[in-house]
Amino acid sequence: MTASDTSLPARLQASAKRTLATQAQALANLAERINGDFSRAVELILASKGRTIVCGMGKSGIVGKKIAATLASTGTPSFFVHPGEAFHGDLGMIQPEDVLILISYSGETEEVIRLLPSLKSFGNTCIAIVGNDQSTLAQHCHCVLDIAVDREVCPNNLAPTTSTTMTIAMGDALAVALMEERNFQPHDFARFHPGGSLGRKLLTRVRDIMHKDNLPVCAPTASLHEAIGVMTQGRMGVVLVQDQSKLLGIFTDGDLRRAMLKDAAGMMSKTMAELMTANPKTIHQDVMIVEAEERMLRDKITLLVAVDDAHHVVGILEIYDR
Repeated sequence: MTASDTSLPARLQASAKRTLATQAQALANLAERINGDFSRAVELILASKGRTIVCGMGKSGIVGKKIAATLASTGTPSFFVHPGEAFHGDLGMIQPEDVLILISYSGETEEVIRLLPSLKSFGNTCIAIVGNDQSTLAQHCHCVLDIAVDREVCPNNLAPTTSTTMTIAMGDALAVALMEERNFQPHDFARFHPGGSLGRKLLTRVRDIMHKDNLPVCAPTASLHEAIGVMTQGRMGVVLVQDQSKLLGIFTDGDLRRAMLKDAAGMMSKTMAELMTANPKTIHQDVMIVEAEERMLRDKITLLVAVDDAHHVVGILEIYDR
């Protein structure tokens, strides 16, 4: 069957499936080859009093930047150094206590190889990520992470494709192992990501974003007419029913609609004590927002009443508050 015998969409989908299957098999093969050198690499990084510096050329350099960024954001101080720039002055960024991760699939990349004498004279520990464990780079590093593949998924076996996938996967494996050994937790991750939405969620507590001013509150003796006025003014679709400082219940716009459908004629004569939902769900103001959102999603509710240590109402948290 020639290419013209199948439609373009079918050929493209078949190509994608073939590429992904080949990559997946290569990753499975790589997992089987993990050995003592991987353990040694992690131990060297853990023992270092310096930074972990990643260095690579071309596609390996691009992947190396991602590896350095992942390490830096997960508890391992790290940055990327371009081997060409290093040879022309950026070696001054490297201290003797730093660990170097040198990436070259062939293990013979000139710009990386020519750094070895300087790194040896500095006394740096070097980890090689290579596809040839007999290469010059492999022979001159303290441990070797072998990412060899049978061939690139590129139809011409030329463009770095499968090999770069193996490189980035090996970098992720290092980062995860280091995180586990350091017991790196979500709050640690948040410290390095304060500007992102994930970081904000991991760092934010209920009290940081809850509505706390001019809360919509009424007494249990309030009429429906009075409660609707309070709800409208509060603009949150809810009224808190309180007796002095004690929370008795809540009445939402959803409660209003359901009550109207059930007994529209008799609604206006009823009080909040009759219409409210008693014993509403509450949450302490110091709970992390992630936990609060999980609770609301689990219980299929859109808001929680925030309370303090004395169980006094201090705010209202809505599920879409950020």
